[in-house]
Formats: sequence, C-alpha cells, structure tokens
Amino acid sequence: MSISIFPKELLEAKREKPTTLESIPPLLFANLKSLYRRRAERLRQLALNNPLGDYLNFAAQLAEAQHHALHDYPLTLDLSEVLEQGATSGKPPLDVSVYPRSEHWHLLLTSLIAELRSQVPEHILAVLDNLEKASVHEWDLMADTLLNGEFSRVGSEKAPFIWAALSLYWTQMASLLPGKARAEYGENRQFCPVCGSIPVASMVHIGTINGLRYLHCNLCESEWHLVRVKCSNCEQTRDLNYWSLDSEQAAVKAESCGDCGTYLKILYQEKDPQVEAVADDLASLVLDARMEEEGFSRSSINPFLFPAE
Repeated sequence: MSISIFPKELLEAKREKPTTLESIPPLLFANLKSLYRRRAERLRQLALNNPLGDYLNFAAQLAEAQHHALHDYPLTLDLSEVLEQGATSGKPPLDVSVYPRSEHWHLLLTSLIAELRSQVPEHILAVLDNLEKASVHEWDLMADTLLNGEFSRVGSEKAPFIWAALSLYWTQMASLLPGKARAEYGENRQFCPVCGSIPVASMVHIGTINGLRYLHCNLCESEWHLVRVKCSNCEQTRDLNYWSLDSEQAAVKAESCGDCGTYLKILYQEKDPQVEAVADDLASLVLDARMEEEGFSRSSINPFLFPAE
C-alpha cells in the first residue's frame, strides 16, 4: 500500500531528511471526543427544510447513541503485535477481511439498541426488537456479510445498526494503534490504510492542512491523503468532472470519472467549515440522483444508507 503504518520506534530508527511527500500528514485518526456529537449536531442542522429531514434526525439519534456507547464501553487493547504483523505483510493492520473481532462489538450493539428504544418511531422499534431477539451468532453472520461487501443480503433496515456497532469498534481500535503512518510513492490509495474499507466521501480541509484532500473511511473513520484532481476509485486524472446542484461555490460536489464511470462526493471546508463527511453526504442524495441520471455509479457506501438490492 502507498500509505503504511509502522511501529514508531521502527520509523524513528530509519528517520532521514523529510521529503516533500513526508511533510504532508498521510493519515488522520478520528477525534473520538467530538466525532459522534459533531455528526449528530450536523445531521440535525441539515434536517431543517430537507425532504429527508426525518431520516436525518434518525441518523442523528444513532450517532448520539454511538457517542454514549463509546463512553459506556471504552475499549482497552494492546495492538502492538497486530501493528507489527501489518507492517511486515504490507496490509492494513486492522484489515476487515482477516482481523478477528472480539465480543466487544456485541456490547456496543446492545448499548445502541437500548439507547435508541425510547427515541425511535414504532417501525424502527420493530427492527430493534428483531435485532435484540437474534443470537450473537446471527449478529456475527450479518457482520461478516456486511464486511464482505454483500450489503443487500443483510437488509437496509438492519444494516445501519450492525454497521454502527462495527464502526464504533473499529474506530476505537484505530485510535489505539501505537504507530505512525508513512507515505510512499505508489498507487492503490482507494482503500483505507487502517482497515481496508472504502471511503464514504472526501474532504478538502482548512487549518494546518489547508487545501489538502483526505478520503474519509466509512468504517474506522480514519482519513488518508489523496492528491486532488485524481479519481479516488481508479486513480486516473484525464476525465474528471465536478458537479453541484447550486453553483461553483457549493460546499458539496460530486467528482466523476469518465474512465471508470464512478463518482465520489467531495466536501470543501473553505466553503462551509461545518461540513461533515457522513452527514453532508447523506443529506445531499439529490446530487446522487443527478449523478445516476448522468450515467455514473457511486463508488462509496454511506453507513446510514446501504443498498437494498
């Protein structure tokens, strides 16, 4: 992979004069203290005068429940050996295809169900009832199916809850990795260097990393650097176009690629400092409909909107 995570002592032993590539932070881990609260606030803000307002408010409730579950069930884990194995193999240390999950994610799912029971409407409560009645073996089967990318086999009504627990679990693990990322020349940046998942959207940041684009993982919430004006799916540069519903100054656009026929949302903090990858992607489904009309398919999955088929 072109972004790898190594034990800090290994990188320090090999430290040389930084190159231009190394001066750019290749990987950003989620700020667990504010991640879910900020997402919930943004979702509620975007729900105002939005035809998807009810669903955006539900997503805010689920994000808030993730925040409480994080507080109630913090994860403690030594990932030193996992990091060393990843550095040796060249694969993401928390690769979803091979990493052995612990029962901790079951606690997180149980917490989410309990937290949401008193808040959601009756039709969603029925989904929670069905999930609660399922065995942990059934939970793990659904988790395996989702992590294998077979989203429609779980059902769009259950998938967001299973994924919310899995995402919270992987995000906590990512924050515990005792290593540092290093960027290397090469391709294959379409997958998260932490867990191997796909991005939900990309973000052009302000502040200390002003103007740099990062892809936001839809599972572990990490962000990794990808240069602008390059397809996040096939990494071609020759046939990219940018679409918006409002104007050139829109904070949310779709970057389409004529080579692979896909698109990914790109969010600009300089246009709106409040944009949030998951929330703003979900709230701009009208743009997705426009892209489908133009013949492009989505290269990402939003954790609150899994395909039904």
